[in-house]
Amino acid sequence: MKQDISILVVDDQQDPQELLTRILTKEGYSVESAANGEDALGKLRRRPFNLVLTDVKMPGLNGFDLIQLIKKEFPSIGVIVMTAYGDSYTVKDALLLGADEYITKPFKSFEINLVVERAYWRLVSASRESSVR
Repeated sequence: MKQDISILVVDDQQDPQELLTRILTKEGYSVESAANGEDALGKLRRRPFNLVLTDVKMPGLNGFDLIQLIKKEFPSIGVIVMTAYGDSYTVKDALLLGADEYITKPFKSFEINLVVERAYWRLVSASRESSVR
């Protein structure tokens, strides 16, 4: 089942991007990565993803801007925000813009798995509710 879930990891820092890709791939997810918001949008426009994990602080199109664009163009995609800036304002702003979940760096693999599963099942539940109506 996890192999049917596609995730796009967006981070301008190579080490966290590679770590996340490795963790999620090992868990059985289909994972691609993007080095910035612009690259992420290009990939989102070329193929479908279920979830996007994005950093907040990136040059150019930052995580906040990316959340807004994803929710406008691809409202069915779940967004998880990663931030090294665990202050409540950053998290609150991301959630107000439409992020479904957040995680604070540094993180452990079990935390990533938990947040990804929670975000995915929230999307599945929302999809089922809207199809019942």
